[in-house]
Amino acid sequence: MTPDAVVRLVAGCVLQYPGDYFHDELPRLRAALAGAAPEQAQRLGAFLDEAATQSPIELCAQYTSTFDTRNRRCLYLTWWVDGDTRRRGLSLVRLKRIYRDFGLEYTGEELPDFLPVALEFAAREEEAGTRLLQEHRAGLELLRLALTESGSPYARVLEAVCSTLPGPSPETKAEAKALAKNGPPQELVGAGSALEPFGPGLDMPTDLPWPQIPHAPKGAVA
Repeated sequence: MTPDAVVRLVAGCVLQYPGDYFHDELPRLRAALAGAAPEQAQRLGAFLDEAATQSPIELCAQYTSTFDTRNRRCLYLTWWVDGDTRRRGLSLVRLKRIYRDFGLEYTGEELPDFLPVALEFAAREEEAGTRLLQEHRAGLELLRLALTESGSPYARVLEAVCSTLPGPSPETKAEAKALAKNGPPQELVGAGSALEPFGPGLDMPTDLPWPQIPHAPKGAVA
């Protein structure tokens, strides 16, 4: 598993609602960062260190107050492009089809554009997942900038995620909005070898609390 894939898995874990048992996962998440690039590991490790100082109630309250659409800090990728329109429904169907094309069946309670789900896919199928994240690069960068502006520790997590994508991140909202208008330059579309889905023989640095999207049954149709 590549360093970028490790970052995406760990980031996907911490971007889910923490719940009562998040602190139990901290040792495994820290161990997994041994497989990440030093700078990325430092960003995610700083978030984990801060999270460890908070009680489960405090961490859940912070998560709830951080991620919402009113403050333009939304974890649902198609919201940044489609908003709450009918067009978004078509985008969600397309995402499910993409997952299924790679033998993955999404059965989670969250919508398929939930960032942790997209990050898991982008770790399992790195080439296709990078393309998917690149399609939503503007939204990811706007979320990163909004979190940074608000002083949220989750900004470090989004910085680590964006660092796994090719090309530099926009430095301002204006640059990110321009990216949304024009789309990412063709040379920024990443390429890499596809990863095998989770299963026996996967070279993981540690066991993480996945999956969200299990393998689709053989013969399943979209």
